[in-house]
Amino acid sequence: MGGSGWFVLSAGLAGVSRNAGERKKSMARERILIMGAAGRDFHNFNVLYRNNKNIEVVAFTATQIPDIEGRSYPPVLAGDLYPGGIPIIAENSLREYLVHEKVDTAVFSYSDVSYEYVMQKAARINSLGVDFLLLGSKEAMIPSIKPVIAVCAVRTGSGKSQTTRRVAEMLRKRGYRVAVVRHPMPYGDLTKQVVQRFATLEDLDLHDCTIEEREEYEPHIINGNIVFAGVDYAQILKEAETESDVVLWDGGNNDLPFYRPNLWIVMADPHRPGHELRYYPGEINLYEADVVVINKMDTAAEENVNKVLENIKSRNPSATIIRANSPITVDGDASQIKGKRVLCIEDGPTLTHGEMKYGAGVVAARQFGASEIIDPRPFAVGKIKATFAKYPEIGDLLPAMGYGSEQVQDLEKTIEASDAELVLIGTPIDLSRVIRIDKPCLRVRYHLEEVGSPTLEDVLNDFEKKFRALGKE
Repeated sequence: MGGSGWFVLSAGLAGVSRNAGERKKSMARERILIMGAAGRDFHNFNVLYRNNKNIEVVAFTATQIPDIEGRSYPPVLAGDLYPGGIPIIAENSLREYLVHEKVDTAVFSYSDVSYEYVMQKAARINSLGVDFLLLGSKEAMIPSIKPVIAVCAVRTGSGKSQTTRRVAEMLRKRGYRVAVVRHPMPYGDLTKQVVQRFATLEDLDLHDCTIEEREEYEPHIINGNIVFAGVDYAQILKEAETESDVVLWDGGNNDLPFYRPNLWIVMADPHRPGHELRYYPGEINLYEADVVVINKMDTAAEENVNKVLENIKSRNPSATIIRANSPITVDGDASQIKGKRVLCIEDGPTLTHGEMKYGAGVVAARQFGASEIIDPRPFAVGKIKATFAKYPEIGDLLPAMGYGSEQVQDLEKTIEASDAELVLIGTPIDLSRVIRIDKPCLRVRYHLEEVGSPTLEDVLNDFEKKFRALGKE
């Protein structure tokens, strides 16, 4: 699965070269549409297509993230070949657009989707006579002049963020300057998000960050890390390299790193055993990993841990395996939870396309004796209600959706309308700092705790020796 090259599902035949059709030979430029979710799609374009005169990218599609279609990829990012920019359309318009624009190839460029989902997209696109393309794992990886450590996962919500923070802390204690580069989340004005640097909490306001962005950046800032993100990851890397001895890639979803890693750490989740072999491109991370961390063992069934362990060994027997727990702590008096009817707010993407059935808030509710976890769906309004309609499997948890001001307002109204006695905030940030919560609330945190050996310290010890103290003389 790893390695460079192209994997093409041509119209009716798997693995047929894109040059096989006479249709392609007659065209001056191959017409490509990039299917994405405001992240990997833009990166693939920037690295592989922006300055390619043999290819014309006619559009991006947008899915997974609410309200990101209807924009355009601006000329300042699209480059000289696209003076008018490139339209971004909703993926539900894909079929009509492929036909109307006479597209030759659709490039799949987003993450954390099942193999069934990917192949259904491929079948639909191939049925129109259009090639369906999956890029090789290293096609768009940018090399760095500094050592790169990547933290990725087989599914979103596996514990990348807590692990990245722990690795950063270990590196800082060893005397290294660390630049954390976060997987893209450019949901606003793309012209203002080419390169973003976050060193203080005020920077979050300066860049008008969404709740989802704050969840990823704020914990790093509080821990003393400088975070870079944005749209153009070649420019971002140059900035990060000037302020660091080590570049630490903080992945999103179960996507592959944008930079070529010297150490590739991958998180696996025993609460979703088997998903490590069934979701794209998470299984590629599993194949490529130097280290696999089986997280959340303290709340997972032993048979599920064993199944994940077996699957890791079947795909990547040479990987170092670290076992870890993900214990929770409650800010404030946890005894307040006992006997209360609680509303649990959890990380949005983990519940939606991540398909997790519970998070830190639920663990705290059970551990400290809540009388009931209330169902927020009867109280949901507006865009929160629409989220439940799109992802009915979420169940009785409230996803902290806040990609735009309207969604944030609907989140506030949903919480206010609920009949909860106590709100448990299981997101990576204190939501009460961002939205108005008119009920008593407690924040629940979680961290990585390795079990036995080897540990991340052992891995970094070996890494230092291999890379000459991470680039320091």
